[in-house]
Amino acid sequence: MGNFRENVKTYLEKTDNWLWVFTGIATIYSLLLISDMQRAGDYNYLFTQIIAILIGIALAVLISLVNYKYLIKYWWIFALTGIGLAASVFVFGVTVNGTDDTAWIQLPGGFTIQPSEFMKLCFIITFSKHLSYLNDTEKLKTPFGVIGLAIHLGIPIILIHLQGDDGAVLIFIFIALAMMFLAGVQTKYFAILGGALAVGLPLLWSFVLNDEHRNRILALFDLDGNALTNYGWQQYQSKVSIASGQLAGEGLYNGNRVAFGIVPEQENDFIFTVAGEEFGFIGCIILLAILVVIISRLLIDAKSAYENKGSYICYGVFGLIASQTIINIGMVLGIVPVIGITLPFFSSGGSSVMSMMIAIGLVQSVLNNQEKDMDKAKIRIGSQSRAKV
Repeated sequence: MGNFRENVKTYLEKTDNWLWVFTGIATIYSLLLISDMQRAGDYNYLFTQIIAILIGIALAVLISLVNYKYLIKYWWIFALTGIGLAASVFVFGVTVNGTDDTAWIQLPGGFTIQPSEFMKLCFIITFSKHLSYLNDTEKLKTPFGVIGLAIHLGIPIILIHLQGDDGAVLIFIFIALAMMFLAGVQTKYFAILGGALAVGLPLLWSFVLNDEHRNRILALFDLDGNALTNYGWQQYQSKVSIASGQLAGEGLYNGNRVAFGIVPEQENDFIFTVAGEEFGFIGCIILLAILVVIISRLLIDAKSAYENKGSYICYGVFGLIASQTIINIGMVLGIVPVIGITLPFFSSGGSSVMSMMIAIGLVQSVLNNQEKDMDKAKIRIGSQSRAKV
């Protein structure tokens, strides 16, 4: 028993306790919001969320005990796993209520999983390996190195696009851009990308986006109210719900709009509206502050990592959580079109919350194991010094 306590103490001294704490606070807050919106229907979202959180926490702790270097070393396993997850959707994929893509797999018992959520984690690991290889070989700032990274990114993008889940495609892009920028890829390549997008925007609008994509974008600028009956309805109602909460909100289990399910998908992509109606402006600020702390801790952990591989993993998780937070809040406030992006740690959905917990476990793995790397480095340096003498 004494050894167990000592091991736990040592573990907590190495890992980012603030990251653990605020992840826990986020999950507790999310359970309050999900339990509140349960009044709007018969499905027990709360039970599913609790089970997913418990499994996710267990996996996060387990992964944090595994040396992240082994994950990087065996990157090909995660590459194959990611491709396998994508392929499984083409064979077993189904469309669930509230979505328009075939990006889910039905499990026994009525449960579903979304493979793309776990593909993001596989991508972070393989992309970290790719970046570390380019950095070690001094090819990170070369055109061929950047082209290779673009090809790497293109593989999951194509697979996910074929499933119809273009919201997830956007997250993959932001993860890669964040990792590349923070890893030191020169800004001129991002400028070239921006110029290419600007030039290709008419082609993107005409030949890549479908009618639904275009209508969702146009709904953001529809000032005569026509879009409120269709593509802009969800965002209009979300803003009304948030505004109805005013400063302090209606109070937990008191909001009528939540009770009647006025906002479609309020348990999932639009969970922020529940916080706005029940806890008001104060509740929204607290929710955002929790996520800002988590995102900030990821950058701090990346900077404190002993080697580039660890930093790249932290950068990837940062890109994942930051991009989903910004896009989701933008959707709810009517700033960006609705593209089916969950709010990290808060939206209901087993795949989403489990993948977020595992992502936190990846970051904690970097912190928990880097002391061993430092000891090995000291031994190597000492051996080299004695050899020279």
